[in-house]
Amino acid sequence: MIAPEGWIFVWIPLAAGGAALLAGWAWLAWPLVALGLFALFFFRDPARRCDGAPEIACSPADGRVIVIGAAPDELAARALPQQVSIFMSVFDVHVNRAPVAGTLVDYRYNQGRKISAFKEKASLDNEQNLSVWEGPLGRVALKQIAGLIARRIVFDHRPGDSVARGDRIGLIRYGSRVDVFLPADARILVRVGDRVRAGESALARLGERVSG
Repeated sequence: MIAPEGWIFVWIPLAAGGAALLAGWAWLAWPLVALGLFALFFFRDPARRCDGAPEIACSPADGRVIVIGAAPDELAARALPQQVSIFMSVFDVHVNRAPVAGTLVDYRYNQGRKISAFKEKASLDNEQNLSVWEGPLGRVALKQIAGLIARRIVFDHRPGDSVARGDRIGLIRYGSRVDVFLPADARILVRVGDRVRAGESALARLGERVSG
């Protein structure tokens, strides 16, 4: 399956490449075809299912865990003091999914810089949005953060919309990052360096006291 937003990036270079090939411009045709095939790969949207217990928050993104630590003051003030950050390279699936079942209670978009999403400053300075989801076990928030070559954050919902855990909520075009903010009683189940899959990997268990 291909994310709907991706088809234009597939068909335009493939059609242009086909036209260039018919015109005898092979030097132009093959790079265009390669670009279209890369878009086909990049915008893939595989079916996913999070089979954990209801208190499990699933990963919202494919990629590698790069940060586990304290959330910024703004999120800590919302009783979301824990942060898990996932870096998505251009080779990862970029469709993002809801980590919990719940209702979107707040959404903000901020236009910003485009520095490498792997750097911690990206969480504060880069183009990003913040979505806050209210579920049966409390609130979880996400930041979709544009990276160095990302050109658009796509978000599919408005405040008041409800989702099931694992539902698609949007995507980020090209290299990027997702920060997840969790309540104090969430037990994080991943470590820095772990690979996770959106809508499938268990990220945290909600409703548990954090020791230490």
